[in-house]
Amino acid sequence: MHKLRYILFACLFAMLCGCTGGNSGEYTEPVYEPEYASGFGIMREPGGESLLIETRSPWQGADSSAVTRLLVLAGGESAPAGFDGQVLAAPARRVVCMSSSHVAMLDAIGAVDRIVGVSGLGFISNKYICAHADSVVDVGYDGNIDYEALVGARPDLVLLYGVAGASTLEPKLKELGIPFAYVGEYLEDSPVGKAEWIVPVGEMVGLGAKARDFFAGVPDRYHEIKRLAAEADDAPVVMINTPYADQWVMASDDSYVARLIADAGGRYVYAGHRGNRSLPIDMEEALRMASEADVWINTGMYDTLDALRSAVPNLADTPPMKSGNVWNSSLRATEGGGNDYWESGVVNPDVVLHDLVNIFHPGLLADSAMVYYRRLQ
Repeated sequence: MHKLRYILFACLFAMLCGCTGGNSGEYTEPVYEPEYASGFGIMREPGGESLLIETRSPWQGADSSAVTRLLVLAGGESAPAGFDGQVLAAPARRVVCMSSSHVAMLDAIGAVDRIVGVSGLGFISNKYICAHADSVVDVGYDGNIDYEALVGARPDLVLLYGVAGASTLEPKLKELGIPFAYVGEYLEDSPVGKAEWIVPVGEMVGLGAKARDFFAGVPDRYHEIKRLAAEADDAPVVMINTPYADQWVMASDDSYVARLIADAGGRYVYAGHRGNRSLPIDMEEALRMASEADVWINTGMYDTLDALRSAVPNLADTPPMKSGNVWNSSLRATEGGGNDYWESGVVNPDVVLHDLVNIFHPGLLADSAMVYYRRLQ
């Protein structure tokens, strides 16, 4: 009799577990399939409520087998036995952001007040973070983390990024039992694809619908500006960047910046160099390229023509320098070193494109106001 009761109880328990949709680990039902981004996917179990967020190839050079997973539990479900990813018991309410772009994503969906820690507080331009600098902790930089400050912030989630490999924070976060997720927007070549990463970040904090609503208008606005730029009569040749640490690095023809230039109706001076890695050039090649260019953008630390002439005197007589058609994405930079171009510009690629069209084709757009770019004087 006792054995029969045990069997009946075991069967009932198994049936109840099967109804939770959170224990078999078959996360095969797509919740969101990105149209422009390539680095993430969002799934759930058929009939389940919990979300599995995958970051695919989460750092530069990662192969297709490198996938990190974050499971956001919902509906009373639990993580399946043997699940080897990160687990959030509920959408995150306290978040540490290791990149300023993460700050912008949370701000865009009205969740900036959930940020309790950042990496490099002085380099953040976000108005809310700057106004609450006394309550948002600076956890330091990858490789030099203040773990006492990190633990003291009591985060539900740490948003990471990888460069040439996994973040050095990963082992310590596992040891501390602090969930983390990789946000790989910087690896996307598509400007719109970068912005699409707001969707998984939104799901991590329980604001997925709001994130999808925010992103929904981005592609249409971006492609309308691109269409207008294609109607321009000319396509100026565009030089980019300046030397840093004795190296002048140029983005490939498949890169984010090259796509922005093309979509804004310009011709990238380094065209034809394919791949997903930037390459260094010598000063002789830089001189040749700048001599062929009509306009020069993204001058980094140099915000005046005099400063740029001092840094690269052999380029002082190139067409962009002589005409003063030199621009930097520093209009919304702060004295402390923050720059909103690297923050909200990531989630507003249509606004960045709007600026570039105004630079390349003055008068083409009805609105000539600049948001991120300023002309060097």
